[in-house]
Amino acid sequence: MFLGADRLIFENAKELRRNLTHSELLLWGYLKQRPLGYKFRRQHPLGIYIADFYCHGLKLVIEVDGNIHDMDKVKKNDEKRQRDLESDGLVVLRFLNEDIEKKLEVVIRKIEEYIINKK
Repeated sequence: MFLGADRLIFENAKELRRNLTHSELLLWGYLKQRPLGYKFRRQHPLGIYIADFYCHGLKLVIEVDGNIHDMDKVKKNDEKRQRDLESDGLVVLRFLNEDIEKKLEVVIRKIEEYIINKK
């Protein structure tokens, strides 16, 4: 469930859980209710990475991307991270802060559609 994450990753994840962004907090308000019966974890260690949100039952990672993710170096890191996670059998859904802040119902619908189609 943690893909061999070490102690430092767990410590970093704990700190991130204490400092959620506004968008992460909004999405967590929904995910912590166990949508369609699935438990999600926030700031979850996965190997050398920390997923914003993770559902082990679905092998689903949800990432929340702010403006920094538009920078070339960050985009390349995101692409590698996503390939690595997918090579471990995980699916990654990405949402922009702006979409979570302004169109939360659309984000929720996309997550629920994924869950329903996964069943």
